[in-house]
Amino acid sequence: VQLQASGGGLVQAGGSLRLSCAASGRIFSSLGWFRQAPEKEREFVAAISWSGGATYYADSVKGRFTISRDNAKNTVYLQMNSLKSEDTAVYYCAVVRSLRATTPTAADYWGQGTLVTVSS
Repeated sequence: VQLQASGGGLVQAGGSLRLSCAASGRIFSSLGWFRQAPEKEREFVAAISWSGGATYYADSVKGRFTISRDNAKNTVYLQMNSLKSEDTAVYYCAVVRSLRATTPTAADYWGQGTLVTVSS
């Protein structure tokens, strides 16, 4: 399985970005987004079930970020609104073993990461 993340960039605080992650084939598993800020550990952001019917978010992004997926396109998205400087990080998509697999060790495959920089 190969995952290709895209959509990162520089945005002002309060702005929005949408990240995409395209898989090389159909993923019959939950998909998640993680992020890693400079000198910090990788942390869970959001996850979505295989059907897309269930989602789970870190408290820090709840109400601001929305995860979705299009299985016909083998793609998962992360819509990020009301961005804050503390959202600055490299964002990674991953195939995770369950919807609430919030530790990086529960991911089986990783994308290459896309950098999001939020200026204050």
